[in-house]
Amino acid sequence: MCLRFSYSHSLPLLFLFFLGSIPSILTQQNEDPTIKTMQDFSGYPVVEPPHPFVSNSLSVDAQTLQKQIDELSTFSDTPAPSVTRILYTEKDILARRFIKYLMGLAGLSVREDAVGNIFGRWDGYEPELAAVATGSHIDAIPYSGKYDGVVGVLGAIEAINALKRSGFKPRRSLEIILFTSEEPTRFGIGCLGSRLFAGGEALAKALKTTVDSQNISFLDAARSAGYAKDQDDLSSVFLKKGSYSAFVELHIEQGPILEEEGVSIGIVTAIAAPASIKVDFEGNGGHAGAVLMPSRNDAGLAAAELALSVEKHVLESGSIDTVGTVGILELHPGAINSIPSKSHLEIDTRDIDEKRRNVIIEKIHQSAIAIATKRKVNLSEFRIINQDPPALSEKSIIEAMEAASKELNLTQKFMISRAYHDSLFMARISPMGMIFIPCYKGYSHKPEEYASTQDIANGVKVLALTLAKLSLR
Repeated sequence: MCLRFSYSHSLPLLFLFFLGSIPSILTQQNEDPTIKTMQDFSGYPVVEPPHPFVSNSLSVDAQTLQKQIDELSTFSDTPAPSVTRILYTEKDILARRFIKYLMGLAGLSVREDAVGNIFGRWDGYEPELAAVATGSHIDAIPYSGKYDGVVGVLGAIEAINALKRSGFKPRRSLEIILFTSEEPTRFGIGCLGSRLFAGGEALAKALKTTVDSQNISFLDAARSAGYAKDQDDLSSVFLKKGSYSAFVELHIEQGPILEEEGVSIGIVTAIAAPASIKVDFEGNGGHAGAVLMPSRNDAGLAAAELALSVEKHVLESGSIDTVGTVGILELHPGAINSIPSKSHLEIDTRDIDEKRRNVIIEKIHQSAIAIATKRKVNLSEFRIINQDPPALSEKSIIEAMEAASKELNLTQKFMISRAYHDSLFMARISPMGMIFIPCYKGYSHKPEEYASTQDIANGVKVLALTLAKLSLR
């Protein structure tokens, strides 16, 4: 702003201008006479709480956020529109640098732990209090889309930027977390970073001997990316319960409900309990023409029958919340004219009811034993990789997310997350909540995955306002 004064009137006008500005100048410099007297008397600084936060002052830069999402998607080992970003690969390392750069631009203090969980913190005016955390992941399974996880990381950075632009000052510090390896692609372990947060001592021990499909060890891969350094002990990653006062994750729904019902925001009340199983059958193999059908011990058919058994047991559970998937089925030697001598399956089953899910796992196990006996093959492995309990969102966080949605005049719906997320394990450390936004036809883990700029902006606003509410508690 430019102020012009004629010489003859400038002194009186300037005097009045500055006289009227004195209270605001003093306030800006924390020199309000009353506060100064209190500080002089007590010997301690007096910290004024911020003015009440007004939701309509939130401004999300949706276009810049979309450009950042698009730019991040270029760090991929497969061509657009697909995204492939595997843990500790060159593209993953470049993507991490991009996130740290944006955190720095937002004025956050950035640090990393031994496995590459990345933290960006905005200190509150009472930094000794447990912080409020948010965040998600940026790793991507082969040939997936560019929104899964990414909306919760880049959206969190924009939520902080929006709060800063609004003039908000957090009481509790706000911290963004980029979680390492939410996807199980490289080492077969989903939510690796957040599992370790939750004190995964067995996992930390197992990672010392874990290798990928190329026989590269986890620790060697981590070191190649600049992590783990000279240490084999990963216990430094563990977090104590109560390290955060709350954790809120923004995510695309990965299902069609919000879009089909025309609802803007999903408020997650619970995350389903996942379990993963590895199964191996071994038969005799042989020539596809020379070995007659009655004489075969076909490991491939044993795997196929077990896959159908998984579907049967899930459908017979009596609940729509019970699901099962055979996501990997491999045959050896993998030739069209050779009877499979070995087969390998990896099974995913989930339910919001842990007991019901465990019954399904046992039924799958019994079916595997029976199929091996019937087909005269050897069940060489039936191993439960993980069998996690479900997680419930904290009531106070649900209420904060609901209040934020209503203040922003956005329609909302209470939902269950049947996909699991890092929030599942953060719930073991702090109270947890999740915000869903619609995605096109519910598509996810495929190149067609899409969320509109408006839906993303709505989610970021709800996240920002929720973080503001939780920070002031």
